[in-house]
Amino acid sequence: MSRRLLTRRRLLAGAAAAAPATLAGCDRLGASAAFQDNFLSLGEWLNYRVHRLLIGDALAREYRPEDVSPVFRTNGNTEPTDKTYVAHEKSGFAAWRLTVDGLVARPSAFTLDELRAMPARSQITRHDCVEGWSCVGQWTGVPLGQVLDRAGLLPQARFIVFHCADSVFGTDYYESIDLADAFHPQTILAYGMNGAPLPRAHGAPVRLRVERQLGYKHAKFVMRVEAVATLSGIGRGRGGFWEDLSRYEWYAGI
Repeated sequence: MSRRLLTRRRLLAGAAAAAPATLAGCDRLGASAAFQDNFLSLGEWLNYRVHRLLIGDALAREYRPEDVSPVFRTNGNTEPTDKTYVAHEKSGFAAWRLTVDGLVARPSAFTLDELRAMPARSQITRHDCVEGWSCVGQWTGVPLGQVLDRAGLLPQARFIVFHCADSVFGTDYYESIDLADAFHPQTILAYGMNGAPLPRAHGAPVRLRVERQLGYKHAKFVMRVEAVATLSGIGRGRGGFWEDLSRYEWYAGI
C-alpha cells in the first residue's frame, strides 16, 4: 500500500482534477444498489465518493510522542452498566472474548491475550470529535484486517459492524465501516493507550480506531464484530447509532 500522508494541501489540490470523475469512477461498492440504498442523501453519497477518489489509501497524519495531549478527553459513555461487561471488568477481562461472525468462513472468538499476541501496530494520531474538540493520543492494537483475515470474509461481505457493551438511551451502541476502511493499515482494534492498557473510560478492553473518520465512528467497548452484505438490517438502516438517531453522516471522513 502507498504510505502517503494525507494533507489538506494535497486534498485541495486534487479536488479540481478529481471532480469530473466523481461519478464515473465508482468502484463496485460505491456503484452497488445495496450501498446507495443506505444513503438517504445524494450529497452524502457524493461526499463518500469524492473522499475515496482523493485520499485512496493515504495515511492519516501521525504525530511525535511529545505531541501527545496531557489530558485526553473522553467521548460517549465512560462506564457501561451491561452486566456481562461489568463481570468481565471485575475479572480483568480474563474470560472476555471478541466474537467475529456474520459473513465469515470461520466464526471466531478471540481472547484479549490472543489479540495481544497478534502482530501489533502503534500510532500517534489526532482524535477529532464532531463537537469540535481534538486530542492527540497513542494507540496500540491489532490491525482489524488481520482479525478479519483469520475469520475469512465471504465474498458477499461489504461492511463491518461493531456491537458494543455500552448503551445510549437504552440502545446498545453500534457502528459500521466499509471494507476499504476495515483493511486500512491504521484501522486497529486498540487495547492500549499512551503506553498503558486501554482505560475503561476510553473503551476497555478493546475499541475501534478508524483514524480517517470523526470520533463517533471509533466505537468503544467492542464485544462483537459482524460482517454483513448490507446495512439495511442494522438499527434503522443507516449503519450507526448516531446516524440513525441524529442523522449524522455514515461516512464521516476527515
